[in-house]
Amino acid sequence: MANATVSRLGEVNAAGGDKLALFLKVFAGEVLTAFAEVNVALNLSTIRNIQSGKSASFPATWKAAAEYHTPGTEIVGAAIKHNERIINIDSVLISHAFLANIDEAMNHYDVRSEYSKQLAYALSNQMDKNLLQLMVLAARSAATITGGYGGTQLTAAGYDTTANTLAQGIYDAAQTLDEKDIPESEERVIVLRPKHYNLLIQADKALHRDWNLSEDNGTYASGKIFRIAGVRIVKSNHLPNSNIAAVTGQNNTYSADFSNTIGVVATKQAVGTVKLMDLGMESEYDIRRQGHLFVAKYACGHGLLRPECAVELKKA
Repeated sequence: MANATVSRLGEVNAAGGDKLALFLKVFAGEVLTAFAEVNVALNLSTIRNIQSGKSASFPATWKAAAEYHTPGTEIVGAAIKHNERIINIDSVLISHAFLANIDEAMNHYDVRSEYSKQLAYALSNQMDKNLLQLMVLAARSAATITGGYGGTQLTAAGYDTTANTLAQGIYDAAQTLDEKDIPESEERVIVLRPKHYNLLIQADKALHRDWNLSEDNGTYASGKIFRIAGVRIVKSNHLPNSNIAAVTGQNNTYSADFSNTIGVVATKQAVGTVKLMDLGMESEYDIRRQGHLFVAKYACGHGLLRPECAVELKKA
């Protein structure tokens, strides 16, 4: 009896070689997909990719002045203030798992897809936390340019317990950004923890039919609300609410006491992200240990750009 011709599902073009080549690509693709699904903060920052180096400089330019001209007076030009913000690359952040051949062979369900999600979640969650902590720090920071605007902190005990007070706080934050000449064309976003997101839905005016002409802003029944004062509302468990210490390997400042933070309003100009190594995936079979080691990783850093583009809402 002749041997069967086996179609190796992980082999490229049945050409021999690595029988797991396609499986590893699928695994990496699952990591990328899961990372994108759960990350809320990366697209709320200004992103720059670099090919080499340990940091990147973001130039800051202040406003030009206008004046009336007296006939005959020489026009020699007026000085415009400049400064810069430096964002360092943090150490490589990794998430890893080892999958033994014998365990996978005996297991009755697919574990690789679940492993891929968990590796991606670990990396995505850490990036989210760093960025959201940084947005709050932006609201607490001084101006980048002398004579410019710094961040803003708005404080009210009711932000933590009263829906209408929290809604008013978002309006006050929007007004603050207007008064600092932050253009409305820059999308404004507030990030809240689930507790305060759900509190906000109970505000009298937020979803009331006399104040909203359609259900486009969400409904009480669905438990969703999308905008107040033109500010898009995002829910995340990663908004800090404790005293967070620095971690070895972080070359930028993300740590502070966030115990009173309720939410943060910001535009993409508030903070920046520098990527040296984008999200990637590596896998290797270890013959000595009879299994595969999977490693998901990236190397990037986050830093302050324009503090005037961030407003922290905090309880008293």
